[in-house]
Amino acid sequence: MKKLKDILVGFDFEVTQGDCDMPVKGLHFDSRLVTGGDVFFAIPGVLVDGHDYIQGAIDQGCRCVILEKPGDYSQDDMTFVLVKDGSIALAAMASAFFDHPSRKIDLVGITGTNGKTTTATLIHDLYSSIGHKCGLISTVTNKVGDRSIKSTHTTPNPVSLNSLLNEMVNEGCTHCFMEVSSHAVVQNRIHGVQFKGGVFTNISHDHLDYHKTFDAYIKAKKKFFDDLSRDAFALVNIDDKNGSVMLQNTLAQKYNFALKTPADFKAKIIENDISGLILNMDGKEFYSRLIGRFNAYNLLTVFATATLLGEDKLTILSALSNLSSVDGRFQYVKGQKGPTAIVDYAHTPDALENVLSTINSIKKKNAKLYTVVGCGGDRDVSKRPIMASIAARLSDQLILTSDNPRNENPDLILEDMRKGLDEVERDMALSISDRREAIKLAIKLASSLDIVLLAGKGHEKYQEIKGVRYDFDDYQIASEFLNQIEN
Repeated sequence: MKKLKDILVGFDFEVTQGDCDMPVKGLHFDSRLVTGGDVFFAIPGVLVDGHDYIQGAIDQGCRCVILEKPGDYSQDDMTFVLVKDGSIALAAMASAFFDHPSRKIDLVGITGTNGKTTTATLIHDLYSSIGHKCGLISTVTNKVGDRSIKSTHTTPNPVSLNSLLNEMVNEGCTHCFMEVSSHAVVQNRIHGVQFKGGVFTNISHDHLDYHKTFDAYIKAKKKFFDDLSRDAFALVNIDDKNGSVMLQNTLAQKYNFALKTPADFKAKIIENDISGLILNMDGKEFYSRLIGRFNAYNLLTVFATATLLGEDKLTILSALSNLSSVDGRFQYVKGQKGPTAIVDYAHTPDALENVLSTINSIKKKNAKLYTVVGCGGDRDVSKRPIMASIAARLSDQLILTSDNPRNENPDLILEDMRKGLDEVERDMALSISDRREAIKLAIKLASSLDIVLLAGKGHEKYQEIKGVRYDFDDYQIASEFLNQIEN
């Protein structure tokens, strides 16, 4: 068991009371989870301040508190450590508590608005297929070797993150591929974590409910690259105008990739249809079952990352040809009599436009495109009319519906979306707040040649309404209605 003095490293602190030789059983920033022998971190948050829960943590057996604001607490046998930033202290101490696991594994972080999950999952699957034991930390799931662990956040809190990395090291994993969210960067969840490489996919309108401005969102992504070491690599999409911005202050070795412009790693789309992609990658042609220009970027990103990690290029291309689509990312189901339904996580304007443009480029000449889409409640309101406008422009029939309304009235969310439509589009668009009924209607209206896009929820297997999560799976529901047509 670690002693407190062994994990007080990597940041400035002042011990205002107590003994640093005390043994540490665990680290917590939620006072409800504290037991005897644990350290409690009093961290100010957006909604609550951890300092208000210090006495509760003490009452539950905590004997050490890391805090930003000194106070008068009655317990004489307590240790208090004063720090400037509790979130940094938590991250640094979590890394030390688990013996700095990120230093013992090749860890690659993938950040960007779109493509993080697909890229991280594809490269994990590629490495697994060529004989490496590796880990995955993603929005959909976390994996330690062959074992899957439920994911609760895109990027876990520092204790969970370092615990996961430690499990990977202990089970012999050589690599880990993880999504790095902008929230995680700003909240110091990855502080003290050592990355072998950082990857930037793209950036577009998202998370402004949290970051407030697009400039702040860009700076959050950029900070990830600013903090990379000289021994790491920084790989960015140079077709995105902000790709070069990510590299401005990094000490890491700089590389870029592109489909449109000259780059260190370049690919060209030879064919793109419903059966998949044929790409020219590094002068070699190969086929992938993945569909669409955005997946061409994802495949190129994986190729470039694996190459920078030292894998043989022909081995990479061979493995890429065998990879399947990621759950909820352009995942399609086709009935014999009904239309083709495509389930995709597209929940930002840019992602939605990419998916719709891809479908329009591959659907048959006389086929129609039906789009079922909503916007999440308690999230960025400004993107709602933009999402609806894009969907109306690129679809033959738009059906506005609920995503995860959370604590908002779903009908009011739909009204926000309808503000992005002109008079003709408003007359044409249907609004059905019950997502199941919206999916049912779209499949019923569509012919066997048509395509129905179910956008926004992707891999999610639930719908959140008024604080309650109900079972809801777009793929399963679409399959159910398509089977009814079969019968």
